[in-house]
Amino acid sequence: MSDQTSLPTSDVFTVDVADHVATVWLDRPDKMNAFGLDAWNDLPPIMEALSADTEVRVVVIAAKGKAFTVGIDLMAFGPALMAGGVDPASAPTSEVGRRMATYEMVKRMQRTFTSIADCPKPVIVAVHGYCLGAGIDLITACDIRLATSDAVLSVRETKIAMVADVGTMQRLPKIVDPGRVAELVYTGADFSGDEAHAMGLLNHVYADREALLEAATTMARQIAANSPLAVQGAKAVLRAGEGRSIEESLDYVAVWNAAFLHSNDLMEAIAAFVEKRDPKFGGD
Repeated sequence: MSDQTSLPTSDVFTVDVADHVATVWLDRPDKMNAFGLDAWNDLPPIMEALSADTEVRVVVIAAKGKAFTVGIDLMAFGPALMAGGVDPASAPTSEVGRRMATYEMVKRMQRTFTSIADCPKPVIVAVHGYCLGAGIDLITACDIRLATSDAVLSVRETKIAMVADVGTMQRLPKIVDPGRVAELVYTGADFSGDEAHAMGLLNHVYADREALLEAATTMARQIAANSPLAVQGAKAVLRAGEGRSIEESLDYVAVWNAAFLHSNDLMEAIAAFVEKRDPKFGGD
């Protein structure tokens, strides 16, 4: 990062930056990276800082320890859930108040993973070990999903008498066949990285964590070597195409290129081709 001191501090996430790639580590290995109260609050400002930093071109999300995440930390979050999403000592006394507090809690948690989806830079996620519940919400907000073949995934909320409510139900059907989504959600069953790859949830699977992280880093550097204007423009155009007709999407990309095509990066790409060398893009 151009100035890593500007990154928000967190006890449950750490960030490394090198070669225009920021790696956001889920860093609560003693709790298998369960999402406690801090995690929901800390991730959005981190993603916003990385989104704003022009030196960062790609974000990788990975985890330390034995698991990517076992989902929500019920030990830490249980009392708040029972009290309507607030400190039990200050819980609303009316039923309406408790329902409103729960609604506000869910909306706040939704914003955590929406901060990943809203990042203008590509986001690659690397999953190993368990990826349960909130882990599925997280990975479906990413652009590219990688995992070990023996990773264990599950829409685990169903098994704890909840409806997944922070992104899985909205994003997973856009990635995986709706019939498979229904099966995964209704059963809450575990499925492997290999199975997730076969159904299209994962781009690639790898033999172990070391190979996974190496592949994620290699892919991120390949992306970062391209013009950030082109990469971020492609992400914006892909996202804008959701819900639009082909004709509307074609018009959108025409307007985008009318605004951004004639860049210094384009001139550098042409010069590098003529001079038979690798281009060095500045993002302008």
